[in-house]
Amino acid sequence: GTKSPFPDGRSDPLGGAVTLLARLAPSACVVRPATVIRWHRQGFRLYWRWKSRSRSPGRPTIEAEIRDLELLKLGFTVAQSTVSKYLPRNRRPPSQTWRTFFQNHLREAIAIDFAVVPTATFRLLYVFVVLSLERRRLLHVHVTTHPTAAWTARQMVEVIPRRRTLGT
Repeated sequence: GTKSPFPDGRSDPLGGAVTLLARLAPSACVVRPATVIRWHRQGFRLYWRWKSRSRSPGRPTIEAEIRDLELLKLGFTVAQSTVSKYLPRNRRPPSQTWRTFFQNHLREAIAIDFAVVPTATFRLLYVFVVLSLERRRLLHVHVTTHPTAAWTARQMVEVIPRRRTLGT
């Protein structure tokens, strides 16, 4: 007869695959895709927990007792009701509400945002996105691994003149 194209002499590809799997079975670990995704999410959770751990940023808070003592040293005793009594209140709405302003300027309004996209190798990609709010249309997208102020400014310069020439 004819010679089999498979190295073990079998004529069916499925039989060869079964033989290969039988040889690899002791060293192989079969998992569901949902399990791999769960492990990956847990890895990112642990990574960001470590990355954003508290390193005592900012000025330490002053305890209420010390603050009150300082006010007493200066000769002041101030109650919360007194402070609220003299705070200025805007009793009438501004000349234009936010909704009216937004409707009047919707044609020129754009939204700019960064999105952080993690890769399978725990690298981070930063996506710069610009949307037109009038039609909710994507105007500009760019990706980098190291965003800088200059890079961000260049992205804005690229999208804003284009917007003026499109007339949107």
